[in-house]
Amino acid sequence: MEDIPEKSYDPFDRTLVFVDGKDVFDPFSEEDEDGPLKAQMSCGHAVTPDSLTAWSRHQLDQGNFKFMCPALVHGTTKCNKPWSYQEVRRLADLTVEEMQYYEENIARLAAAEGSEIQPCPKCKTNIERKNLTNLCVQCPICSADQEMGYQFCWQCLKQWKGRGPRSDRCDNDGCSNKNLELLQTCKTIDLPQVRDATNCPSVRACPECGVIVEHSRKNCKNLICPRCHLEFCFICLKTKKKCNKTSTPYILCQGGVAPRQTSIPVWNKDRNRRRRDDVMAAQMRMFEELGLPRDGEEMRLLRQILH
Repeated sequence: MEDIPEKSYDPFDRTLVFVDGKDVFDPFSEEDEDGPLKAQMSCGHAVTPDSLTAWSRHQLDQGNFKFMCPALVHGTTKCNKPWSYQEVRRLADLTVEEMQYYEENIARLAAAEGSEIQPCPKCKTNIERKNLTNLCVQCPICSADQEMGYQFCWQCLKQWKGRGPRSDRCDNDGCSNKNLELLQTCKTIDLPQVRDATNCPSVRACPECGVIVEHSRKNCKNLICPRCHLEFCFICLKTKKKCNKTSTPYILCQGGVAPRQTSIPVWNKDRNRRRRDDVMAAQMRMFEELGLPRDGEEMRLLRQILH
């Protein structure tokens, strides 16, 4: 194998804070100036570029794209302070090839989890949008490089224009919500296996998280959202539980076909998580009332389904 040169910090780099503490990934490292130069992470713990690269790469390969400081504090308690990808990229001194690998995998893993991640239109760094109601997003990399805030529009991926925050559009020409336009202009369909279900929009936004879904026109009128896992009626847009109070899965809903949606719901992931926790608690109470074990393979599968 070709030898890979060791990474090292530039001792004249004033953007880093150099420390003499132990490397968080090497408990046997010395707390002095001997050995590789160590830099301080945002949580205060020290790393070297090689150790941070090796650890973060392992985390990524294990499916973890949210990096948390693993340092032990107060004995056995982990620090667990979050390290952004931008911080890891900087202090791990990632190569161009490594950055490409990290960002492709972070985007893939984030998409599977339902996180909002897109590349900055200027530097191409993957940025996570924390506030799903605000289209105006600031890139920390470009902002640091330019020593001034660089903001872009999450919707049209151009430098932000106009006032903010906004949830509908920025002031760039042509900035519009393509998914909302699709909801307004999509064709209508019939659901052959649902009695009297005709002239229904072929595309819907999940009433919980807003993800765009289509009906296969097979089986009943209910769908399970691929992102938030809400089961809802494609015709009336109510949850399956509410819809079933007045109709059945193969009969047209009491209120008929819901009109085309004029807005897309914003996903409240905390509310979704609380609902899943409530379901889990109810299932555990049921297991207890029936005298069934709460541990073991059955509970592992239940947790996997709900989470």
